[in-house]
Amino acid sequence: MSNFKAPQTIAAANGIAADTAFGAVVPPIHLSTTFAFAGFEQPRSYEYGRVGNPSRDLLGDTIAKLEGGAGAIMVASGMAAVDLVLSRLRPGDLVVAPHDCYGGTYRLLGARRDRGHFDLSFVDQGNGAALSAALDRKPALVLIETPSNPLMRVVDIRAIASRAKAVGAKTAVDNTFLSPALQRPIALGADYVIHSTTKYLNGHSDVVGGAVVAADKADLDELSDWANLTGVKGAPFDAYLTLRGLRTLFARIERQQLTAAAIAELLQADPRVLAVHYPGLASHPGHAIARAQQAGFGAMLSFELAGGIKAVRRFVEALQLVTLADSIGGVETLIAHPASMTHAGMGAEARQAAGITDGLLRLSVGLEAEADLIADLKTALAAAAD
Repeated sequence: MSNFKAPQTIAAANGIAADTAFGAVVPPIHLSTTFAFAGFEQPRSYEYGRVGNPSRDLLGDTIAKLEGGAGAIMVASGMAAVDLVLSRLRPGDLVVAPHDCYGGTYRLLGARRDRGHFDLSFVDQGNGAALSAALDRKPALVLIETPSNPLMRVVDIRAIASRAKAVGAKTAVDNTFLSPALQRPIALGADYVIHSTTKYLNGHSDVVGGAVVAADKADLDELSDWANLTGVKGAPFDAYLTLRGLRTLFARIERQQLTAAAIAELLQADPRVLAVHYPGLASHPGHAIARAQQAGFGAMLSFELAGGIKAVRRFVEALQLVTLADSIGGVETLIAHPASMTHAGMGAEARQAAGITDGLLRLSVGLEAEADLIADLKTALAAAAD
C-alpha cells in the first residue's frame, strides 16, 4: 500500500488484506475494551479501548492520509471534533469564527465564550476589512468553514491561513461539506481539519462520528492526549462502519456533484427561486476561489424561494422523493429549512446578520436518478407558487 499515493486508492485499499492472523481481506472489527499484556510489565501495542483501538486507528490513519496530515483523532461526533480543537484555548485567547457557520458550531462557540473559556469574534471572513480588524487583535485560533453552511460562501483558505500564521494564530478548517475528495485544507496551510464523519466520509446516514486531522505531530499528540483524558473518542464499531462507507467516497461524490450541478442550473432558471447558492455556478461570488482550491464543487446547495415561509411549507409538503431531515452527505437526498432546523438556535438576529432567511432551503443531493430528483423538485416548485 505504501507505494500507492492516489487518494482514490487510499480510500479503497488502506488496510485491505493486512490481517496477519487469518488473512482477512476486510479489516476485522476489534470490539474488545481491554487487551492482554504479554507478561508482567510487558504491555502490547494496545492496552485499553479508550486509549487506543485498532479499528478506530485504521480509520484515523486512512483519513489522515487522505487529508495529508500527521494523524487523526476519531471522536464521537462532529461537534466533539470542533470542541476538541477548542480545547487548546485558554481564558483570554481569541477565536475568530465565521458569522455564517453551522448553527451547532455557533452555539458551542457562544456557550464556551459565555463560560469564560475564551474570547470570540464572529466575522464575515469574505470581508477583507473585517477580517483584518479581527486579525489585528492577535487571535489564537481562526476557524474557517468553506463552503459555509448553509449559504455556501467560499473563502480563500490559503490567504487566511497565511495571514493567521503571521499573527501567531492556528487555523482550523471544517471540511465536512467537501471531504478530502474535493478539498485538502492542510495543503493550503491549515493546521487542523475538522470533519463530521457522519456526513460524506461515512455517507450512509447510519453512524455519528467526528475527526480532527492535525498537520503537526506535536499538535496531534496534544489533542490525542486530551481526547483520551476526556473520553470523547469514537467507538470501534462506528469506526468500522465509517471506514466501510469511506471506501466509496470518491465514486459517491463524483456522481452526486454532477446531479447537484444540474439541479443548481434548474433552480437558477426558475422565476420562483430568488437566489441559488452553489459555488459551481459561474454567477456565484466565490466561484473563482472554489475553482482554484477545490477539486470539484460538491453536492451541497441552498436556494431561496419567493414567498417566504408559506412557499417553503408548500414546497416541502409537495416533495415525494426528497426527504425533510437534518444532516447531509448520505446516499439519499435530504432537504432542510435552516431557520427552523439546523440554525434555529442562532436566534433571528444572528440569522439575519448571516443572511439566513425564512425562505432559504438547504439541499444535500444524493444518488437517486437525476431525472427523478428534478421531476420531484419541479412538482414542489409548482406547489410553492400556488
